[in-house]
Amino acid sequence: MNNNRERLGSRLGFIMLSAGCAIGCGNVWKFPWMTGQFGGGGFVLVYVLCLLLLGLPSMTMEFAMGRASQASPVKMYQKLEKKGQKWHIHGYFALAGNIALMSFYTVVTGWMIYYFIKFLTGQSGGLGFVSMITAPWVNVIFLVIAVAVGFGILCFNLQGGLERVTKYLMLALLVLMIVLAVHSITLPGSKEGLAFYLVPDFTKINGSVIVGAMNQAFFTLSIGIGSMAIFGSYIGKERALLGESVNVIILDTVVAIMAGLIIFPACFTYNIEVNAGPSLLFDTMATVFNNMAGGRVWGTLFFLFMVFAAFSTELAVFENILACIRELTGWSRPKGCLICGIGITALSLTTALGYSAFHFQPFAEGSAWLDFWDFIVSTNLLPIGAFLFSIFCCYKKGWGWDAFVAEANTGKGMKVKNWMKPVFKYFVPVCVFGLYIYGLITFKWK
Repeated sequence: MNNNRERLGSRLGFIMLSAGCAIGCGNVWKFPWMTGQFGGGGFVLVYVLCLLLLGLPSMTMEFAMGRASQASPVKMYQKLEKKGQKWHIHGYFALAGNIALMSFYTVVTGWMIYYFIKFLTGQSGGLGFVSMITAPWVNVIFLVIAVAVGFGILCFNLQGGLERVTKYLMLALLVLMIVLAVHSITLPGSKEGLAFYLVPDFTKINGSVIVGAMNQAFFTLSIGIGSMAIFGSYIGKERALLGESVNVIILDTVVAIMAGLIIFPACFTYNIEVNAGPSLLFDTMATVFNNMAGGRVWGTLFFLFMVFAAFSTELAVFENILACIRELTGWSRPKGCLICGIGITALSLTTALGYSAFHFQPFAEGSAWLDFWDFIVSTNLLPIGAFLFSIFCCYKKGWGWDAFVAEANTGKGMKVKNWMKPVFKYFVPVCVFGLYIYGLITFKWK
């Protein structure tokens, strides 16, 4: 046990911090537009099943590895693997995955801040997603704000900075979501919107939908790149980890479902296309708010919530990157924050300028740097990471099932049972690997 390692001050802090990492733009930006593009209720059903059958076991394994090792993902494998093994190589890929995620997530966070300010100051009339992403200085300025605020908070110690801020952000986020969801459900077109969103159309469920749902489940839970492992390393042995994973996933799912309850009734009320893609939250919600009574107030609240959601994940992943770098270098928090902040900003400029001064089309027509970084993270590193975690935790060539279960079941609460072993050991890695290969085969490369 590393007695000098920073600790979280409470169980609520751990749950809120882990949920904060899981809850973010993946829930309220990416989940709704993927739901719209993949046909509505059928995608939602498959997504929930992926959370339960793949996300829950994977999160429990990540938490266990982090708590047992008391280290960041880079050092985690080195402490748990047997002599001569090379599992620790994946730790560096996990760090790279967090950096790649922030290479576009910080820009999206900047977009949220920009829209919030525009609604707050009453300048929402001329807002447009395309005009925003093609304005170089808008993207650069708000990217810098997003990175500076995030690492500025992390300059303080864990309990005084990240834990305290995230608890308040998460509580405010949940209250705002409930208010906005109730308001949206009362709109005239809510019946059609809710039917599209909540009633599955099984004819629309195919392999691509299942792959998309799995990738979205891993993306929204931040599983596969060590983001959950780092928070496992900050907690004690008082609680068993399966129950803690259930708590985080419930919070994450509630927020994602409520995001759909906010967006889809509004889309059907104002005849907005539900399959608009990444611009759905920005263009459609701005249109909705600009054409409704009290729209400036509701728009300000909505994008304030989006800023909260984006920062909850950004702070958590920044902490993961910072912890890895500090373990490798021995830097203090302030020094690590400064250098990591400069590095993340420089790499994120690819996305910030990817629709204007720095064009790059890696895949099909219209793709850009954001799609490239998302492909690296969502399509590759998250599922590969979840697959490797399951192999490492369940087989003797890695940490091993007995060692994993002993760690996961330490403390009070829900335990990993013997009957669950086939799910962890066979179902998770086989499904993840199979869907990963199918996803690569069917990916729209050009």
